[in-house]
Amino acid sequence: MNRNGTTGWGVVLLAAGLAVSAAWGGASAATRNEQTAACKGDALKLCAFAIPNEARITACMKKKIDRLSPRCRAMFETPAKSGAATKK
Repeated sequence: MNRNGTTGWGVVLLAAGLAVSAAWGGASAATRNEQTAACKGDALKLCAFAIPNEARITACMKKKIDRLSPRCRAMFETPAKSGAATKK
């Protein structure tokens, strides 16, 4: 807690951002800042109990992927492989 009795939200957001970033491991072209911006609200809402443990946040968000916001969920999706075109 800091002087005014609140927890350090900066630390909480950083932990959430790090965990979200770790979830992709290069699968997405999004930057770490884009990933954090897309998912920090979801991490706080759905997985706050896991903060600051990055592995637990990541596991929680993967488990609740169907409840993530569309913007955050898109961060977890891997890009389509270039050779996998649909048949007409």
